[in-house]
Amino acid sequence: MPQYETVVGLEIHVELATATKVFCGCTTAFGGEQNTHVCPVCMGLPGALPVLNRQAVEYAVRAGLALNCNITRNAVFDRKHYFYPDLPKAFQISQLYLPLCTDGWVEVFGKRVRIREIHMEEDAGKLVHDPWTDSTLVDFNRCGVPLIEIVTQPDMRTPEETVETVRQIRAALSMLGVSDCKMQEGSLRVDVNLSVRPMGSTALGTRTEMKNINSLKSIGRAVAGETARQIEQIELGRPIIQQTRRWDDNKNASMAMRSKEDAHDYRYFPEPDLAPLSLSDEWIESRRAALPELPEQKRVRYPAEFGLSAYDTDILVSEKTLCELFERTAAICGKPKDAANWIMGEILAALKERGESPDQLTLAPEALARIITLQSGGEINRNAARQTLTAALAGETSDVDEYIKANQLAMVGDASALMEIVKQVINADPDSDAAYRSGKEKVFGFLMGQAMRALKGKGDPGRLKELLKQGLG
Repeated sequence: MPQYETVVGLEIHVELATATKVFCGCTTAFGGEQNTHVCPVCMGLPGALPVLNRQAVEYAVRAGLALNCNITRNAVFDRKHYFYPDLPKAFQISQLYLPLCTDGWVEVFGKRVRIREIHMEEDAGKLVHDPWTDSTLVDFNRCGVPLIEIVTQPDMRTPEETVETVRQIRAALSMLGVSDCKMQEGSLRVDVNLSVRPMGSTALGTRTEMKNINSLKSIGRAVAGETARQIEQIELGRPIIQQTRRWDDNKNASMAMRSKEDAHDYRYFPEPDLAPLSLSDEWIESRRAALPELPEQKRVRYPAEFGLSAYDTDILVSEKTLCELFERTAAICGKPKDAANWIMGEILAALKERGESPDQLTLAPEALARIITLQSGGEINRNAARQTLTAALAGETSDVDEYIKANQLAMVGDASALMEIVKQVINADPDSDAAYRSGKEKVFGFLMGQAMRALKGKGDPGRLKELLKQGLG
């Protein structure tokens, strides 16, 4: 049986985190009542003219610089024509001939995945199907939200490479602050272009495009599923049709939507209502100098500065919220490995249990640092630390010390209180007392266990051991 190779290229659509839309002053806030974040410009009414959002340009340039792109000094906008219910103008302002950023790359598993271009464009609206009336409604709130589209070369060969490419790009954009990259809200959506070919061939096969995949898990499943479908078609002697498909994660299968258009089908021509975008070298270099530390730089620094493993580092730098929580917690408590362990362990487990993503994390680094300090200093035990962290994550407390006091979670170190427990344990089991006095030292461990149980694990072990020896005489 012939062996096949998968060839994957991506189109990653990213909503920029500007307060207003790309060509008008309407808000970009997520949600809101349908068709209330609109105006004559984003609805394409006659006579309405676009005005370019300066911050959207700056965010797009920052993204290009972070992804190792060349910045086009004189970029232009074009009209992309197509008829669809969620596009009120019947055209989209985009960039085809002179995109803003070109020839970038991101390193994935030791190789470079090339970025052909990053271009700016406006988002379309959203179609909502109503199953009760079997009708489709249109919400135009999203029309005109500024997008960048990151187009890669077909350099990925496996589901794992594809997912990691998206993860790396998402992490960089999130660290830059140019987008919140919330895939669950559609801020980052991925189109997967995929073909298969015989192993060793250099010719590209006929590709399909799976639109608007909005989770990393679904991207990996889509690549694996569409690869299997295309190989099956080839083995059955059926042609692969160039088409747009929809990935259904519940069915673990892709379904045909429409034939795939080529560029000429969109009748591109220069946007007559927007002047060419002219960027100076000085302006671009000032934006390069202002870039924050990016994930690949953190991957080098964390192991060297904090002694973290490559695995822990990769997970921490994949999410801006995790990076910020880790760095600020480590700075406060001075225990970076403990901070990383708590984040990688209890915190990520709690988020998974609640079905939340790291960008929903609201835990204050001061609270986590205080928990680490108290537990490492022996003032609370591990169970008490976990209980306090759970309460802080759930928003039940913002004052760690007050919560510990109110719930009596502090370790008991008072000598008189500990001695009282020692006496109770010895008096409750005189046989063990006698056995210890006769030389059976293993009994001591049993009595220590009884004392710690009576103290609900909150006794200072060192002090308790000392007092128990005194009590046994």
